[in-house]
Amino acid sequence: MATAYHNLSSYDPATVSSGAEMTVGIVVSEWNENITKPLLDGAYSTLKKHGVKEENILIDFVPGSFELVFGAKHLAENKPVDAVIVIGCVVRGDTPHFDYVCSGVTQGIADMNIRYDIPFIFGLLTTDDMQQAIDRAGGKHGNKGDECAITAIKMIDFYRRNLEE
Repeated sequence: MATAYHNLSSYDPATVSSGAEMTVGIVVSEWNENITKPLLDGAYSTLKKHGVKEENILIDFVPGSFELVFGAKHLAENKPVDAVIVIGCVVRGDTPHFDYVCSGVTQGIADMNIRYDIPFIFGLLTTDDMQQAIDRAGGKHGNKGDECAITAIKMIDFYRRNLEE
């Protein structure tokens, strides 16, 4: 388990560019709000900490994790965003529903990273139980939202540094 060896909120601030000229969209699942709200709070505060202006952080909500793909696509096509972070949480249950949702969201976000010229950041927690989710939403393993915000800033910077002239 990689997260057991790495705190999701740990990073070297010196490796993060200024987000002052960046616009980031965040699409958040309402399902498991007790987890997705702290993840959103982590992403939002980390973006602001690194210079992204409040008015350049565009947040919207979808009912569940499966809908994150549509929400991210819609945000990318209709708002002037440099990256989209998707935030959700799926906890394994007694049926194969977990596998279908996780697979669909993973494939959808991967496809959008190929089809669009902006990065889509995967902030979907896929855990075996609720305690694992709590541990990754500001608990003992840090906050996946922090990690997503840093990844968004770094990927926007990567894209801008590698534009064809």
